[in-house]
Amino acid sequence: MESALPCRSGCAACCIAPSISSPIPGMPAGKPAGVPCVQLRPDRSCALFGSPERPAVCGALRPTASMCGRDAAEALAGLAALEAATAPAR
Repeated sequence: MESALPCRSGCAACCIAPSISSPIPGMPAGKPAGVPCVQLRPDRSCALFGSPERPAVCGALRPTASMCGRDAAEALAGLAALEAATAPAR
């Protein structure tokens, strides 16, 4: 199993690429894949980090080297591909 990494400053791929089905303050229906979370600050940090209002799925996410790639662009592309591969069939 891969070890969790610290978040890359300014990346925010995990705040953009995945869909979130649980409510987020400001997004009561969650968020669709590819849409930045409304809690994403201009410096690309999370306004809810450490808050009990932060969705459980966000708090449970553990970044790994294979998830995050070499840079933010690679992380965004990889997470978008994972989201597409795991999305329910329409």
